[in-house]
Amino acid sequence: MSTAQKLLRDDLREFAGYPSARSQAVQGEVWLNANESPEAALTDACGALRRYPDPQPQSLRRALASLYGVDANHLLVTRGSDEGIDLLLRAFCAPGRGAIVTAPPVFGMYAVCARLHATRVVEVPARDNESGLHSDLDAMAEAALRERARLVFVCNPGNPTGEAIPAVAIKTLAERLRGKALLVVDAAYAEFADTDDCVALLDATDNVVILRTLSKAHALAAARIGSVIAAPEVIAMLQRCQAPYPLAQPAVEAALSALAPDALARTRRAAGQVRDERERLRQRLQGVAGVRRVYPSQGNFLLVRFRDAQAAFDALLAAGIVVRDMRATPGLQDALRISIGTPEQNTRVVSILAGARQAA
Repeated sequence: MSTAQKLLRDDLREFAGYPSARSQAVQGEVWLNANESPEAALTDACGALRRYPDPQPQSLRRALASLYGVDANHLLVTRGSDEGIDLLLRAFCAPGRGAIVTAPPVFGMYAVCARLHATRVVEVPARDNESGLHSDLDAMAEAALRERARLVFVCNPGNPTGEAIPAVAIKTLAERLRGKALLVVDAAYAEFADTDDCVALLDATDNVVILRTLSKAHALAAARIGSVIAAPEVIAMLQRCQAPYPLAQPAVEAALSALAPDALARTRRAAGQVRDERERLRQRLQGVAGVRRVYPSQGNFLLVRFRDAQAAFDALLAAGIVVRDMRATPGLQDALRISIGTPEQNTRVVSILAGARQAA
């Protein structure tokens, strides 16, 4: 029995999900099976929006599978990565029972989805040393086995830490958890990393689930297009828990345009520029008085500690620049997270911070 079969909620083993009108494999000329409007809206120039969309558009599913180097039956299209996280909680953690493991400081939606589901969150804080903030994978494995956690979340590259976890370390963690828990690798920022090899883990273990998104490198945050990549049986389990029509047709069309060859070439160039600017900004920030530490990063952002984070935040905001205030996060009471902007924007950030520090 696979890990997923062992972990699936008992009450969902015979659950088939909602059979929507568009999930039925039928063809026709006059569609009267979904209680849709017979007339298009005045704002719908093409007349397509009156129809419910395909729950899993095969053209998009194939395009995303090709992008990530997997077969289409290994991939589920979701409303951003957030829906993937929520579906995993629904499928593998019975409400009010079970646990997940996280390594804070980390993306907050793992804990939010868990708590909305009344699932315990077992936190294993990242270790802060000279080379950066690092998830303690050994401690996470021990916590997962001890607490009988169903899901272990690893953000790679880490948000907000920027850490990159070697694939061999993730494989070792997955092997320790095999038969006991699913290892969820959130690779939202993988396009900005030096290497992107997490998909290879699918061939080595049966308990790895990967989350991807078009929100970051592909510049489609408002379209809300994400992917869950896993063994086909896991994909089938999650699809039964998914809403009937999760993907808006305009978002699907935007995603397909973004996955065309010329658009992908532009995305690769843009991601390369972000990597170059990330290093340039990191080096310049390290020379700014008042900056205590700039963490290395494999994402499209930098985590920065300040002697006076409030003054730095206020100076940037007064200049019209909004950064992420991390001070409410345990262990980051002096930190801001700065997304990598254009070269001009990054230069402006350094200038403002340098001026603020000198004035202080």
